[in-house]
Amino acid sequence: MARDKRYSSAAIAYATALARGKIDPKMLHEVYTLDRPEADLRAELERALNRGELDSWLGGLAPHDDGYVRLSKAYLSYRDLATAASPVAKIALAGPIHLGESDARVTDIVQQLVDDDYLPATPQSAGSTGYTPEIANAVIALQKDYGIAADGIVGPDTLGVLNMGPGARERALAVALERRRWLSRTPPSTRIDVNTAAARLRYWRDGKLIDERRVIVGEPGRETPMLGSPIYRLVANPTWTIPKSIQNTEMANVGRAYLRAHNMVRRGGWIVQRPGPNNALGLVKFDMRNGHAIYLHDTSARALFDRSQRHLSHGCVRVSDALGFANMLAEQEGVSERWQAARDSEKHRFVPLPREIPVRLIYGNVFVDSGNRIVFRTDPYGWNDKVAEALGFTGAATKRAAAQAIDIGP
Repeated sequence: MARDKRYSSAAIAYATALARGKIDPKMLHEVYTLDRPEADLRAELERALNRGELDSWLGGLAPHDDGYVRLSKAYLSYRDLATAASPVAKIALAGPIHLGESDARVTDIVQQLVDDDYLPATPQSAGSTGYTPEIANAVIALQKDYGIAADGIVGPDTLGVLNMGPGARERALAVALERRRWLSRTPPSTRIDVNTAAARLRYWRDGKLIDERRVIVGEPGRETPMLGSPIYRLVANPTWTIPKSIQNTEMANVGRAYLRAHNMVRRGGWIVQRPGPNNALGLVKFDMRNGHAIYLHDTSARALFDRSQRHLSHGCVRVSDALGFANMLAEQEGVSERWQAARDSEKHRFVPLPREIPVRLIYGNVFVDSGNRIVFRTDPYGWNDKVAEALGFTGAATKRAAAQAIDIGP
């Protein structure tokens, strides 16, 4: 009897890890409001045992979408490599390497770029110590994949990625799979997913990916939280009521001249930036239902979207070509005329959507991109470590992003 209870408890623990993840994300994050799968696993286990269907029941609990399957296969591949591989010789973290220079480390760098499919394996790709344009272009491709400044210079961040062995990739994939198990198996067919680790937005409509674009998300220390929250209206020519957290820090000592230059006024103890092209929210805001003052919006600092590292905001999500994105949503939801009139008014105007559009702010530094490639990025918020530790992994994580204090926008 005691043995049966132990077996039952072990089966429930395993089923829970498959169905909902081994770890409760709400124990790791102060804010986590994404829908998590729910099931009466004890009752389901009993039914499966009675029908002799335990294996098939367990096999059906994990996600079965193509992205999860690809990540699972990659995890098994890197796990096998990590088990079989001898310790990887690290490329020395010495000074940077620039185009045209010669450095003994180039030989090892080229070999790693070949192993990672950034360079073809040719006789010319091995043995030379010269840092050529071909190698620099491969480095730039790697830097873009990992969210590092894509300048072709082999510095400490790039070397950190090149030094990632199969064990580090196995660890990152295990964390990615765990986060996928936290999510609903049936997400809304029309939705917006923002991957804050990669600073990318994907827009799904009726089950098809129809749009993808860059975003700017919270900097370390002001992280964009993982939450589910729908867009319920578009805001044309928004004003920005500056949060007290910014008023009392970055703007604590601003005077009338600063306020006048930035089209700001004081209203009832608050600083408000009036509508206009230089408003920190830009020309459109996407209002979302949540109690954390998190939303999507435009920006007046559009050049920042050209950066590879885009963890720069105070927590909200800035959308590349936000006006174009708003126009597309307005047309699809049948409110184009109202939206155009609101924009043309040059005043702060609201346009409710006839149906709310779900938004999921998720975090995944390993994912399948729109070209079906498995892409690794750095762990910008340093959130992987606790998940990896709970899964039984040890070892240092990949590089975090650094806070950059680019502007005072949300």
